Amino acid sequence: MTIQRTGHRYRDAETNATLDVWFPLSNERRNRSCIAAKAGLVVGDFVDVTINSLDDAPASAEDAYLRLHLLSERSVKPNEINLDGVFGLLTNVAWTSAGPVLPANVEALREAAAADHFHVNVTSIDKFPRMTDYVVPSGVRIGDADRVRLGAHLASGTTVMHEGFVNFNAGTLGNCMLEGRVTPGVIVGKDSDVGAGSSIMGTLSGGGKQVNSIGENSLLGANAGIGISLGDECIVEAGLYVTAGTKVMLPDGQVVSARQLSGKDGLLFRRNSQSGKVEVIPTDASRWGGLNESLHSND
Repeated sequence: MTIQRTGHRYRDAETNATLDVWFPLSNERRNRSCIAAKAGLVVGDFVDVTINSLDDAPASAEDAYLRLHLLSERSVKPNEINLDGVFGLLTNVAWTSAGPVLPANVEALREAAAADHFHVNVTSIDKFPRMTDYVVPSGVRIGDADRVRLGAHLASGTTVMHEGFVNFNAGTLGNCMLEGRVTPGVIVGKDSDVGAGSSIMGTLSGGGKQVNSIGENSLLGANAGIGISLGDECIVEAGLYVTAGTKVMLPDGQVVSARQLSGKDGLLFRRNSQSGKVEVIPTDASRWGGLNESLHSND
């Protein structure tokens, strides 16, 4: 499948390095303006980008930006698109309220903005911008836009609370409450809750090539974590981190590594408060009651 889109690009005026590209959904040539461009620190132009196959690795920063847009536009799902080498293609940028610039140019930007009585805020210094400056998907709520990177895939009905974080090439497939960290490669199924302070080990956080996920109607408790996948109707109790090598006691007394239970449905992982052993028992998601429907009316 060939994808062709037209975007507006900002380049550093001195080095010609690509800082960002915005691809409007209309696929029309829509201009942007910012104080950084007015000051001559960046140059804006239009660029046509063609991707012949999403299975091929991105070939340029412009190519990479289009792939990140496709994820956040929900045109493709996480792990359905090749992002190999994306870090090496993107430039470290100071993302400011006056436009993107190289970090070394922030002082010059402040000086230029002062002439217009404009105060410059630097929201981050990173290779990835926040998603909402480029794509605003329908039917979602985001408490803190700084915590959702471009390339996140948020299905309609998703709520990302202020402490939630969604990285690129990660996200949700339906109504979800995200109060913890969803790392690259991770997909959360519909009607699931990622509790406050919790973490899902992804391909960039020690998981290597192992892609973990959470199924439907499952709960990852507050301050809990997983280095395995959860199937449907699973629960990990608050404060428990289950890695692939965690020794888990089954109801019959057998002890196995948690990796052997990865992706299985209907399991409750808990730590015995007396023995300290990690146990797993059959369960169903009615034990935690499911998502609060009134919190997921995001229209």
